[in-house]
Amino acid sequence: MLAIAPPVKPMLAKLESAIPSGEGWRYEPKWDGFRALVFRDGDEVRVDSRNGQPLDRYFPEMLEIAAESFPDRCVLDGEIVVPGRNGLDFDALQQRIHPAASRVKRLTDETPASFIPFDLLAEGDEDLRGRTMDERRTRLVAAITPTARCFPTPQTGDAPTAERWFRDFEGAGLDGIVAKRFDQPYVEGKRVMVKVKHERTADCVVGGYRLNKDKDGIGSLLLGAYDDEGRFHFLGFTSSFKAAERRELLGVFEPMRTGDSFDGFRMPGEPSRWSGGRDASWFPVEQRVVVEVAFDHLQGGWRFRHGTTFRRWRADKEPAECTFDQFEAPKPFRFEDIRELSG
Repeated sequence: MLAIAPPVKPMLAKLESAIPSGEGWRYEPKWDGFRALVFRDGDEVRVDSRNGQPLDRYFPEMLEIAAESFPDRCVLDGEIVVPGRNGLDFDALQQRIHPAASRVKRLTDETPASFIPFDLLAEGDEDLRGRTMDERRTRLVAAITPTARCFPTPQTGDAPTAERWFRDFEGAGLDGIVAKRFDQPYVEGKRVMVKVKHERTADCVVGGYRLNKDKDGIGSLLLGAYDDEGRFHFLGFTSSFKAAERRELLGVFEPMRTGDSFDGFRMPGEPSRWSGGRDASWFPVEQRVVVEVAFDHLQGGWRFRHGTTFRRWRADKEPAECTFDQFEAPKPFRFEDIRELSG
């Protein structure tokens, strides 16, 4: 029996705009994968998502990774990632969550996952959650046998190095920095760490909208941009509006409804395993309104990973000016180079 019984709520981080500096801070890359808590008791390995959902069946290679790299009995907090040719491949990682066992088996061979542990919660009969972060880190590095697909996350106590990582690692698909206090115990479910994520702005054209739950206002505005051939591609959405604004916006966009809008290779409203049965219906509108939004990551070079934050209306900008040229690709940085920094 392990010193900690599942489920365990992961320790969380609060979002800040700048990397903290000063004595006592430790910095790590913010991995862009699936957060996972792994419980190993000999040949038994349990993998939980951050919400306590089982991930074992989707990542059967975790059994081999545990046998190669983990102590015989332990509880680890880390990230499941899929390395690609140019850094992390989040699209491939998402595809691994599939109900068909045959598909899971095929994808395990085609896009094998790696596991990056960044905390050790228990080892043998010891519950380490009450120990300081520095103590747990020392134990983690000593406990893990590094391989090409499992190694402790790199860490530094130097703020300028963390700033450099923040810039360089984006090219490998990582999306920021996590900062931890050296004397912090592991506190389940609390935002006691700090995360700093990349944020940029983009000018996008509103190509449609979804209604809110009560159907009396805008739930989200659907955003797009034009490629070199003039095709209008769906990029994502923004929904950061107050209740009164949502009703007002419906009065603005409802008269602009039209028969079609996006004509790129990705359209809103497509079935998704992540939609949870939610109504994904939407209404196309004339491509007349430009908005500026803030975003953290452009996935695959053509869509926003997460919902964006509305910044302002751009009445001064023509829709045709909203092209993919505004998205500058980060400097390439290989996953293997990050692995070497783990020591």
